[in-house]
Amino acid sequence: MSAQGRFVEYKGRSVLITGGLGFIGSNLAHALVDIGGVDVTILDSLVPGQGGNLHNIQGIRDRVTLHIGDMGSNSVINHLVGGVDYIFNLAGSVSHLDSMESPLRDLELNCAAQLTLLEACRRFNPHVKIIFTSTRQIYGTPIYLPLDERHRVEPPDINGIHKFAAEQYHLLYRRVYGIRSVILRLTNTYGPRQLVLHDRQSFIAWFIRQAMDGGVIELFGEGKQRRDVVYVDDVIEAMLLAGASETAEGEVFNLGGAEPILLSALAEELINLSGRGSIRCLPFPPERQSIEIGNAYSSYAKIQSVLGWRPRTSLLEGLTHTFQFYQKRHDQYWNVDADTLSRSQTTV
Repeated sequence: MSAQGRFVEYKGRSVLITGGLGFIGSNLAHALVDIGGVDVTILDSLVPGQGGNLHNIQGIRDRVTLHIGDMGSNSVINHLVGGVDYIFNLAGSVSHLDSMESPLRDLELNCAAQLTLLEACRRFNPHVKIIFTSTRQIYGTPIYLPLDERHRVEPPDINGIHKFAAEQYHLLYRRVYGIRSVILRLTNTYGPRQLVLHDRQSFIAWFIRQAMDGGVIELFGEGKQRRDVVYVDDVIEAMLLAGASETAEGEVFNLGGAEPILLSALAEELINLSGRGSIRCLPFPPERQSIEIGNAYSSYAKIQSVLGWRPRTSLLEGLTHTFQFYQKRHDQYWNVDADTLSRSQTTV
């Protein structure tokens, strides 16, 4: 997404991106640098397997300030929040499977660390604007579709519970301490710079890798679930709109896709695009069946009404851009060590 000539509200301002070496955070960093005149600071702990990758800031490394450290540490976060105008808060774990296997670790990453950040803001920068990225998963199994912001919340896993708790922390600190927060509930986001090393975070990223490798895309339940997907540039646009708008403060917005698609149809689209790969249908493994929610896709009507946002990138366009990106940078993302490059390359 080219942000040149747009979002002039950010010019001359300072921005902190937590989780900024990850998929969405790094794409946001590129967009902010593209605006020009924005002081961008990235904080990331480079937790193995979470998606942080120093290659994600290739081309802008000398135009951002990078800190490798844990947002949950007072000694790290306290001095970073002072004087910052915007915090795009993307730090945390997004793996539903990992949260069920290591619930206390998920609590640490998605709740305790969030409170540490908010406490630092309360003490050192109570006027900061925070844009927090949550997940559509908090709704659980839909009782109606598309999911809107009034749908009941019933998370199907530990990660969803903790993400919802983190939402409430942000909204509470707004009501009590005046910290200006916006919540964005993301659906299945895809695009360049996404973690493609395993299938524990994003099904679409793993499907993309399998298609590009000529491998087997495994579909559970015959792939009859309908899901929506959103290209990362569209998500970045929503984040920047939410940050620039006073009207958005204190609000919760779904970022839904244009049209839901059967997972089987998505797999076929990827195979057609790559000219390689195959599909195999399998029964759900028990650990996935227990948190499976069936058809699930979100409405973007509220954010369209308030901020004028809607997903603009077609599936074919988004997948084509994604394939082209990985074809040029295959070794930087297919390597098993790609997300844990030597920390000697940077400084804490």
